[in-house]
Amino acid sequence: MSIRIGITGAAGRMGRMLAEVVAEAERPCTLVVAIERAESSLLGADMGELLGDGASGVTITSDLASVLSDIDVLIDFTVPEATLHHATLCAEQGVPMVIGTTGFSEGQMTQLHETTRELPVCQASNFSPGVNLTFDLVQAAAQALGESADIEIVEAHHRHKIDAPSGTALSLGEVIADALDRDLSQVAVYGREGRTGERARETIGFSTIRAGDIVGDHTVIFASEGERLEITHRASSRSAFANGAVRAACWLSGQKTGRYSMQDVLRQETKSL
Repeated sequence: MSIRIGITGAAGRMGRMLAEVVAEAERPCTLVVAIERAESSLLGADMGELLGDGASGVTITSDLASVLSDIDVLIDFTVPEATLHHATLCAEQGVPMVIGTTGFSEGQMTQLHETTRELPVCQASNFSPGVNLTFDLVQAAAQALGESADIEIVEAHHRHKIDAPSGTALSLGEVIADALDRDLSQVAVYGREGRTGERARETIGFSTIRAGDIVGDHTVIFASEGERLEITHRASSRSAFANGAVRAACWLSGQKTGRYSMQDVLRQETKSL
């Protein structure tokens, strides 16, 4: 049976890519709901025609509540405020969520967890399989080198990205901090300017670049005396994120209530091979 997918922010860059992936997916899934904000000029448009594929019968709407009963999983890549609203509606109707939105404040994240506590939810700062492998590589490097190396995270994205550092960069920082038994909120340094003094060894530094159409680059630097290790992931297309998110949605539809990550998806799929 085909898994019925809904997408929020459907007319945006990521939303369109998600819709294209669903349309072309080898997995048994179908796009049945496309959601946009109420002020969008594309309300009423056919999603297939928007993608250049011809009429699909999926009309873009802003009324998520009225169509939630038609879907099995909602994929949400929007902004924190919108995601919280969508989560409330999904909780009311018991619809699982794949959440790729980043930029939540601590309070918003707490609210999201509370709202969705009775749902299956797969949330990740990055759904790319390559990035999730990078998390494992960075953890191993931190455990082997972290106490003797200065650690810096450099990320670059397109000029339209509104949060910094990226959610993926922050996740990399958390992986490193956990591996070294450090509290990221106490050791993170977000940019430097002026006379900063000598670098403290336990610091985890973050640098942010916003320029052009960069899809997403992340580099973690482990620098010690005489050598430097760099672990880099570069995304050349949003398709890597979209493929991972659709993969997660298909997997999530069969899961019980709980919070999952993309790494859970990859590990469970590997076990089933």
